[in-house]
Amino acid sequence: MNHTEEQQHPSLYLEVCTQNEEPRLPLHTSIVLFLLSYCECKSFTVFLVFSNKTSRSSDSESLRAQLPGSVSVTDVQLEDLPQLVKSCRLPAAVDESGRLCRAGLAVVLRHIIIKTTEADPTRKDVLTLLGFKKTCLKACAEVSRWTRLCELGVPSAVEKHLQNPTNQASQLPPPILTLERRLAEPVKVHNDDKIRRQKLQEQRLRENTTLSKAQGSQQISEPGPGLSAEASDRLELRAALAKLSVDSVPAGTTRENSEIRKVKTTDLPPLEHVFAEGLFFTLTDVVLLPCIHQYLCSLQAHAASALHQIPHLLRWYSRVQEVPGVLRAAKDCGILLFDPQLPTLSLPRPLELDNPLSLLEQEEDQMTPQLPFVGGPRPTMTKLKENGIEAVFTPHPCPAWTLPWDSLPEAINPTEGKMSNIRAVRKMQQLNNLVAMVTELARPRCTVVDFCSGTGHVGIVLAHALPDCQITLIENKEESLVRAQRRSAELGLKNIGFIQANLDYFTGPFHIGVALHACGVATDMVLEHCIQAGAAFVISPCCYGFIQNAVKFSFPKSTRFQDTLSYKEHMILCRFADQTAVQLPPERRLIGKQCMGLVDLDRSWAAETHGYSVQVMTMEPESCSPKNNMLVGRPPQRTEQEVIDQHLKASQNN
Repeated sequence: MNHTEEQQHPSLYLEVCTQNEEPRLPLHTSIVLFLLSYCECKSFTVFLVFSNKTSRSSDSESLRAQLPGSVSVTDVQLEDLPQLVKSCRLPAAVDESGRLCRAGLAVVLRHIIIKTTEADPTRKDVLTLLGFKKTCLKACAEVSRWTRLCELGVPSAVEKHLQNPTNQASQLPPPILTLERRLAEPVKVHNDDKIRRQKLQEQRLRENTTLSKAQGSQQISEPGPGLSAEASDRLELRAALAKLSVDSVPAGTTRENSEIRKVKTTDLPPLEHVFAEGLFFTLTDVVLLPCIHQYLCSLQAHAASALHQIPHLLRWYSRVQEVPGVLRAAKDCGILLFDPQLPTLSLPRPLELDNPLSLLEQEEDQMTPQLPFVGGPRPTMTKLKENGIEAVFTPHPCPAWTLPWDSLPEAINPTEGKMSNIRAVRKMQQLNNLVAMVTELARPRCTVVDFCSGTGHVGIVLAHALPDCQITLIENKEESLVRAQRRSAELGLKNIGFIQANLDYFTGPFHIGVALHACGVATDMVLEHCIQAGAAFVISPCCYGFIQNAVKFSFPKSTRFQDTLSYKEHMILCRFADQTAVQLPPERRLIGKQCMGLVDLDRSWAAETHGYSVQVMTMEPESCSPKNNMLVGRPPQRTEQEVIDQHLKASQNN
């Protein structure tokens, strides 16, 4: 089948992979199909994407069994995909225009929920999947360890386990252990005081009832805690299921006697996890259910004894089945849920880990150690200077260059937006600097990617200024990207596309990467993408104080800085690099500027190890922003075949 640039309906593209020469659905595809069935969503044309190696067999019963009967699907070959979809990891959704692509599991799932509620506003049960303040799995996996665990960690661990279940059954994967530990922790939710008091009242009522029965039958028994594990969580479960029909906890939770009301909050019993994020069924549970179901089925078949190590996960699995609509959607998708009956469900045994902290907390400590910051940056700067390291700024090659703002369409000018006139003027000056550098680097028919594009100030100007180039805007925040798309439509731009995704889900080739005020490690993520693609870059960093060790990065980055500074000393530079606000004393701003230069010098030296030529310069005029550094990098000269090999390598790494 052939695709055109224009789509009549929103399209959803889901991957098909191969196992033992038979096509099968990877977990992220199964998760999307399960949500479509649960939501009874009919808003998308759904395509299963086959590569040449995964051509669908007409008699593949295993594949047909996994496809929900309520969802109509069509096959499509990988080479026939729209260009925006080819540039992303699946799953991906494309709007009617064919110019806005949403990619990545969490982004696509949230979009399905939004489209479902737009089509049927009565589906409050679907809307509640987005959680409190509608932020469930909204934070990108690059910065949120919880999103990373649910969106990437657990599905990847289960996929790996299923490839060789016999050899890996005895040792539970770390993401599974992390999830088990998380489910064992007490729940903290907004305004949980009433539920906890009601739980205390029910506990005391049950204790009194048990004691009365024992005395009446003249039996001697020891008064235990009063509730079994199964009975103790019934209140939480009632509150959770009530949330699916009305936006409140059960009415009984508002009636406590005076004795209960006098109990201190610190003395109230903790709430136990009912679902993955606490008391309420959310999108996280939808993501985890197909994964955990397949994992439990595999353990039951190959290592049933291992089930005793995950009692809380088994209880969660049983509770999810009580949610209205789950059993129907599971059956529709060929997921045969079962009721695990194990002694550990009534008396769960906690996992014996070396560290009492949850694995999530351990990971956070490894990524962002709590380091005390004492004193100012002068000792660190002096240490660098003694080792021959000082901030060096390349002179701006065209300080007076400016776009012809007076002749540009009004929709391009920042003054047409919601920002103040003073801020709009500074934004125009910032754009002058970035566009000048990109224009110097660009060639006809090249692809320019505006990373962390926001509402498209940079990308839209570039699309207008470089009509012979293709401009792609990448932004995680849907509201900003939709606004950028609306602005480009007003201008009639044809050489522009939009991708809502985390940076890791963009895998397409490009020639120039640009980012204006990429916050914290977002600058380093953009740099990594550009280096992997062999692309030039023009980046203005921001929020140096937010820089910290992350999953993919550790600081300092370059060998010379690593040989000179510790992580703590580098963080001191980052913290003081944010001290450049105009209201600060001139001497303090100067030190902040030097710290900015040193942090970016470390970044530039790290890029140069890949053959890049990098310049750190100051935008003109300096008053255009307190964060006025600009990194301009040119890749090493490569043959056409080397560029192709670089793009293939980048795609494989992602």
